[in-house]
Amino acid sequence: MIYAGPHLILAVAFWMVLTLVVAGGVVFSVLSLRGGRWSIVAAAAFLLVAVVMVGLPHPAGPALLGAAIALGAVAMSAFGGSPAVKTVLALATRQVEGEAGGIMIAAEAEGEPGKQREVLRGGLTIGVLERVATTAALLAGAPEAIAVVIAIKGVGRFSELGASEAQERFIIGTFVSLGWAAVCGALARLAW
Repeated sequence: MIYAGPHLILAVAFWMVLTLVVAGGVVFSVLSLRGGRWSIVAAAAFLLVAVVMVGLPHPAGPALLGAAIALGAVAMSAFGGSPAVKTVLALATRQVEGEAGGIMIAAEAEGEPGKQREVLRGGLTIGVLERVATTAALLAGAPEAIAVVIAIKGVGRFSELGASEAQERFIIGTFVSLGWAAVCGALARLAW
């Protein structure tokens, strides 16, 4: 559609504001990697504003700008998901994080009373891959691919889910991570 006069001004203004909102979401997602809850809260706010903007009727924009916004959504998915998961886990559980990013659980079942071992290590890398794959699946219009992502993650972590602490962290972390990725995927799909 070709815009003229006030419609052109509104279309340009909409896409400029959306671009700034997405850029703000990416910046705060990256900043949240350093820690601090307020950065991830700000990233989530920017993300939600962007999703509402593209979810409501809006003027069509250039495909290149839609692609840039979709790329920003993928970046928010990759960078913001881990801090979102850590924030929710800190609020929901009192688990101690280990040196490799996992959680410390009692090793009593293994015959070592009083000792602890770390499980669910490598969650940062797995989470980034999970969120990027989920966002990409939604962007591509193939939400059924998310089931494959969940299955691979579950099978890969199955041996570490014996302790109730690990199960709780796995379930909460997966829900938050997939939820974050789904919102980013919706933004990417609607903007494209």
